[in-house]
Amino acid sequence: ALYAVTQEGLWGAGMPAYEISNHARPGGECRHNLAVWRGGDYVGIGPGAHGRVGVDGRTYATRGLGAPEKWLIGVEQAGHGDASATFITLSERAEELVLLGLRLTDGIDLHRFRTLTGRDLVEVLDHDSLARLIDAGAVQLDQDRLRATTDGRQRLDWVLRCLLA
Repeated sequence: ALYAVTQEGLWGAGMPAYEISNHARPGGECRHNLAVWRGGDYVGIGPGAHGRVGVDGRTYATRGLGAPEKWLIGVEQAGHGDASATFITLSERAEELVLLGLRLTDGIDLHRFRTLTGRDLVEVLDHDSLARLIDAGAVQLDQDRLRATTDGRQRLDWVLRCLLA
């Protein structure tokens, strides 16, 4: 109920949701967050920071050491504070894009997903669960996008477990 009241109040104040937990006036959305949720490149610098950068059609993923003192020692001794830095598989990237993209009210752009993963989004998802979630009104699929509905975003962990089963 609190979520619904918050959504309604912020909508009424001219700040609709553009993501499951973020609101802004149109044009005021956080560009960094949108880049992350849409699968864009971003560099993570600092303790616990994550990064994703496209390199020759692959995604290079970094994760900084979480403790500030350990991160600083890593920078001083090795020139970086990364806990891990590796290329992720296309399957991992596809799953990540589903997890992130369904947070957005406008959902996942099917063409962009194919460009980033080389796969059609529907191929990645559990087909039976997708049909059930559409029938239940939790997600919508058209020729351009897959999006979680307002009800689906309120139950997004469940929706994602079903789709990525």
